[in-house]
Amino acid sequence: MKTKVIIGIDLAGKKENPTGIALFKNATVNARLVYTNEEILESVFKNTPILVAIDSPLSLPKKGSMRNSDREMIKRGYRVFPPTLPAMRQLTLRGIEINKLITEKGYKTIEVHPTSARKALSMPLKDWREAQKTFEKMGLKGDIQQRMLTSHEIDAVTCALTAFLYLNSQTEAIGDDEEGYIIVPQKRDWRTLQL
Repeated sequence: MKTKVIIGIDLAGKKENPTGIALFKNATVNARLVYTNEEILESVFKNTPILVAIDSPLSLPKKGSMRNSDREMIKRGYRVFPPTLPAMRQLTLRGIEINKLITEKGYKTIEVHPTSARKALSMPLKDWREAQKTFEKMGLKGDIQQRMLTSHEIDAVTCALTAFLYLNSQTEAIGDDEEGYIIVPQKRDWRTLQL
C-alpha cells in the first residue's frame, strides 16, 4: 500500500481557474496547480494511482436541488452546496466529465469534500497556513515542508488524505447507491492518525 500512488484533485469549475492536484505516496506529497482537463488527466494517467479522490459532486440529483448525500452531510453539520446551484452546476458537470474519463481507463474514484474532511479530523478549516502546519505535524513530507502551498493545493492534499483513510477503512460513505456517496473521514482528532 505504501508504494502506491493516491491522487487528490481540488477541481475548479472553469479551466481558466486553478485546479489543485496532490500526489500522495508513502506519506510524501507532491502538489501543483493545473488548468485544463488534459493536464488533469495526464497527471492521473502517468502516475497510475490506486485511487483518485475528487472534490466535486460527481452526480446530479435525480430530482430537486440536492442528492441524499448532500442532505445527510448538511444534517451532520458539514456545509456542502447543492450541485444544482448555478455556481456549482458548472463544477458538477466538469466533475462528472473528468470522473467518466478517469474511470473509463479503469481507475477507481471517490467523491470527497475537503472542508468537511478537515472538520471531521478537528483540523483548521480555512486557515491555510495552519492546515499546512498540521499536515507537517501529521508526518507528511515533500512539498508540505518546502514551500507554502496554495489553498487549492491544500484542498487537494486533504482529498488525497481522505483517500488514504478510505483505503485504510477509516472513512464513512454518506449517500446511497442511486445518487452516489461522499466519503468523509470518521470523526477523530488528527493527532491519532497513523500515516
